[in-house]
Amino acid sequence: MSFRLEMLQVARVAPKLLGESTELVATFLNSRLHPDGGFMDRDGKPDLYYTVFGMEGLMALQASPPVELTRSWLGHFGDGAGLDFVHLCCLARCWAGIGMAGFPEASRVKLAERIEAYRTPDGGYHQAPGRKNGSAYGCLIAWGGYQDLGLLPPDAMNIALCMDSLETPDGAWSNEPGIRLGSTTATAAMLSLYRHLQMPPPPASVEWLVRQCLPGGGFLAIQGAPIPDLLSTAVALHALSGNDAAIERVREPCLDFVDSLWSAEGGFHGNWTDDTLDPEYTYYGLLALGHLAL
Repeated sequence: MSFRLEMLQVARVAPKLLGESTELVATFLNSRLHPDGGFMDRDGKPDLYYTVFGMEGLMALQASPPVELTRSWLGHFGDGAGLDFVHLCCLARCWAGIGMAGFPEASRVKLAERIEAYRTPDGGYHQAPGRKNGSAYGCLIAWGGYQDLGLLPPDAMNIALCMDSLETPDGAWSNEPGIRLGSTTATAAMLSLYRHLQMPPPPASVEWLVRQCLPGGGFLAIQGAPIPDLLSTAVALHALSGNDAAIERVREPCLDFVDSLWSAEGGFHGNWTDDTLDPEYTYYGLLALGHLAL
């Protein structure tokens, strides 16, 4: 199962906890749809990145996403010419979500080539061009992009060499090499890649990740961060999926934390200081709730 479908399958469980509020979430997500297609960023502009989360959020809620409008809008991007790495991978994910009709095989191959241009000499991927070393984020979303195109990266197992270079002395991973303290999002990304590469994760990294959950709920982005955040919490829960004991240790406090970020407008805030709602964090709210409802 692809990384995209893996997340979507879990997010579909969120209505068990949302109950009657499910319709509010769908209404909010639809309110972020641009009339010309695509879901809007925080500045009100349609964006591929936010479209990933808007479309998949509506799919998770079984709320009839605007497939044909989105298909027409995606057509303007062709095979991804001119897009940066993140938006290339988002283009692949958007097409995978609505079906590849209208996105010919030649365009898929070209899009994969554009993603591959961000390959680094150590076997990984980096979201910035011309880097010598890959990043945890780059490796994960490149892997997901290839999956969405129905492909595997060339020399896929070489990604593991890059992953090794990102390990930190505290038993976790950092997003960039040479950093001595691990981060929650990087560690979650690496644990997810371990699962997809069918490699057993180091036990110390699982325990490190669980320790990032505060007693009152929510995962910290890094040790010493002032407050927990929704992104770190959602991806940590996703990385820990399959480890029932770990999820059970954090379930109740994380339910309280996610609930504290809920807005009656139908979205989720990214953290306690975030005043803006958007499709991205709302989808991460659904993902977190899905894991906590299982």
